[in-house]
Amino acid sequence: MRGGLVTLGEALGVVAATDPGPLAPGAAMRMDFAGAEATVAVGVRRLGHESAWTGSLGADAVGRMILERLRAERVDVSRCRIDPELSSGLMLRERRTADRTRVTYYRRGLAGSRLSVNEIDTAQIAAAGVLHITGITPALSDSARAAVDLAVDIAAAAGVPISLDVNYRRALWSPGRAAAELTKLTSRADILFAGADEAAMLLRTGGSETLVSVAESLAALGPSEVVLKLGAEGAVAWADGVLLREEAVPVTVVDPVGAGDAFAAGYLAGLLDGGSVSERLRLASLCGAFAVSVPGDWAGLPYRDELGLLDGADVQR
Repeated sequence: MRGGLVTLGEALGVVAATDPGPLAPGAAMRMDFAGAEATVAVGVRRLGHESAWTGSLGADAVGRMILERLRAERVDVSRCRIDPELSSGLMLRERRTADRTRVTYYRRGLAGSRLSVNEIDTAQIAAAGVLHITGITPALSDSARAAVDLAVDIAAAAGVPISLDVNYRRALWSPGRAAAELTKLTSRADILFAGADEAAMLLRTGGSETLVSVAESLAALGPSEVVLKLGAEGAVAWADGVLLREEAVPVTVVDPVGAGDAFAAGYLAGLLDGGSVSERLRLASLCGAFAVSVPGDWAGLPYRDELGLLDGADVQR
C-alpha cells in the first residue's frame, strides 16, 4: 500500500448488554468487536483511503470474527499475528442505567499484549501517508511498547507524519507512568489528539488553563498540530499559531463509545485528502456524530457518499 494509513494496536471481542440494568441470567447481549486503532482504520477506509492494521489475535472464534470483519471492511490485516496459545481479549459492556455504561476488560496477558517488533513492516510504514498510534498500545506490554517505538522510528526516518491519540486508559497504567511515556511519544508526533483531562495529565496541570494556553503548551512539546476533543462542545485545533474551532454536529446520541476514534479517523482521512485543518476538523466532527448515532464502536462510521446526510432533512428519499 502507498500513501494511506498504517496503525497498530489491540482489538477485542465485545459482549454488550442491549438493555439497561444490572447483568442477570438471560440478559440480552450483542456480540461485536472494538479497538481504538482498528476503528480508525475502518473509518479511514470507508472514506476512500487505504488503511492497514497490525495487531495480535488469538486463534479462536473472537479472533476469526475480528479478522473477517476487518477484511470485509477492506482493511489490510496482512501483518496481524495469530497466537496459537493465547485467547483474544474481551470487553464486557454493561448499561447499568439508561445513561451510564460500565466496561470491564479481560485483556491482561492475552493475545493482544503479544504484539511485538516482529509484526512491524518497515516498507509498509515507510510508504504510508500517515502512521497512527495511541496511548493504549504502549501500555499493554513491553513488547507492544517496543513495537510502537520501532514504528515511530521508521516513520520519522521516512518522513511519514506521525499521529498520536493520547487515549488514556486508567486500568492499564497510572497517570504518572502514562504521562512520562506519552510525553516522549508526543515529542515525536506531528499531530496530537487529546481530551481536556488527557491534556492536563500530559502537562501536569490542574486543567483550569484556557484552550489557547493548553494547545500552545502541548505544541511546545513537539507536535505541529494539536487537536483537543471537547465532546459535546466540539473540538479545537492549534496549527501555525492559530486556534480553529469546530462545533459538534447536533445528533441524538445512542452510544458515545468510539466517538473519539471516529473523530480521529475523519481528521486523518482529511489529511490524506490534502484538506486544510479547518476541513479536517469538519470531517472529523461529522464522523464523530455518525459514530455516536449508532450502537457500537465502529458500525456507524460513514462512507464518503453519506457525509451530507446530517446536513439535510430527517428523511431523505
